[in-house]
Amino acid sequence: MTAPASAADTVTYQATLDPLNHATGSGSLTLRLDGDRATITEHFDGLAATFKDMPYPHVQHIHGGAKGMCPTMAADKNGDGVVNTAEGKPSYGPIQTTLSVKGDTSPKAGTNVKIAPAGASTDYNRTITLDAATLKSLRSGIAVIVVHGLDPTTLSPRAQKEKSELVPSLPLAATSPALCGALKTMPAGGAATGTGSTAGSSMPAAWILGTGAGLAGTAALARILLLRRRAQAPE
Repeated sequence: MTAPASAADTVTYQATLDPLNHATGSGSLTLRLDGDRATITEHFDGLAATFKDMPYPHVQHIHGGAKGMCPTMAADKNGDGVVNTAEGKPSYGPIQTTLSVKGDTSPKAGTNVKIAPAGASTDYNRTITLDAATLKSLRSGIAVIVVHGLDPTTLSPRAQKEKSELVPSLPLAATSPALCGALKTMPAGGAATGTGSTAGSSMPAAWILGTGAGLAGTAALARILLLRRRAQAPE
């Protein structure tokens, strides 16, 4: 039997989540690591709230294996005014753990909107097992939290028409980074942030989209969100 972790074996990391790509949100995340078990407590608010009267899903991850940094706008290589996930990868690295509200936490779940926090604000609390790659990034000081999902009305007309490089059936806004923060080791006894369940709460403001090609680019997101609602409905 494995002995329980002692206080000396417990390490706490914290990230301040700052906005990227014209997002207006903010947040913070605390990760308490006992061996390979991570208790994660997070709060964010101010992100895109709803789409077609449904809470906007914000997929989020621990990225690692790179520079351990959040990108600047200098990473926008194609000049559309958005640092997409791929353009930010040299700074924060690939997905190593998906911070889903339930189920799979592997990179394979990285774009699964059905198990992502949803709404403009979220209080997230979950205990999960981290894999070796994520643990290495944490201990090396190069783990980064990235929360995705932008309000497309804040983007340039060009960016509103673009597809996601991760999921081409979705608009660029759906998977581009909105919040980012590097995880830093905290002194013993550091305070955690955020409380409550993993369920996101939506704000009354609607996500008002542009017209023309921008609307066509968001039709697939509407279908996926509808599937999410149906999947979560009681039988």
